[in-house]
Amino acid sequence: MPATKSGAAVAEKWSRVTPQRQQDYSTGVQNPRTPWAAAAKASEARYTAGVNEAAQRGAFGKGITAAGDQRWQQKALAKGPSRFAEGVAMSAPDYQAAVQPYLDTIAAVQLPPRYPKGDPRNLERTKAITTALRKRKTG
Repeated sequence: MPATKSGAAVAEKWSRVTPQRQQDYSTGVQNPRTPWAAAAKASEARYTAGVNEAAQRGAFGKGITAAGDQRWQQKALAKGPSRFAEGVAMSAPDYQAAVQPYLDTIAAVQLPPRYPKGDPRNLERTKAITTALRKRKTG
């Protein structure tokens, strides 16, 4: 039987040493061994097979049951609030680029006339926007 360290010892070293590897992280992102997009695209069939296999054995639901609401809330509250504002601020240009085509699509919709409040014909206005957005998303 191979000798191993305890889980506590491994976790302690990991939590002590890993934060000092910020520069290694940055260097790895800037200089990957294989470009991310090419490697990710090449793994698409393996991804699909893995997701299908996991779905067949109910891994998604089992993971949710194992984690539970309490763990999710504890982890989200411990990490999320301090990262939330910074993440949102950094993502504003990406958000704008992603949402703009949909806003443009909505702006271009020719809405049918508005009828009195509660008139079921007003649903046609919603349908026009929904149809246009779905077409935009799916091509």
